[in-house]
Amino acid sequence: MNYDNTNKGALHKNEKGNNPNRPDYKGSLNVDGQEFWLSAWIRDKKDGSGKFMSLKIEPKQQQQQQQAPSKPRVKQASEVDVGEGDEIPF
Repeated sequence: MNYDNTNKGALHKNEKGNNPNRPDYKGSLNVDGQEFWLSAWIRDKKDGSGKFMSLKIEPKQQQQQQQAPSKPRVKQASEVDVGEGDEIPF
């Protein structure tokens, strides 16, 4: 039997390293079949009465597209202009 992860998620403690701006917790979340990254920071209330979690979600596809370096498009052989008398180097 397969586990159905629809409309569920999980957070795990995140190693912040030397960067205090990194989230305290990271994880993923599924909403109606769409996958999201979930980040959480533990914050103090302004009035000093306690703490709360501040959350941020990002679609997984969007983040992957931002991280992937754009590659120059390679022309297909049918798109290369070869004039009369031009030699193809192969």
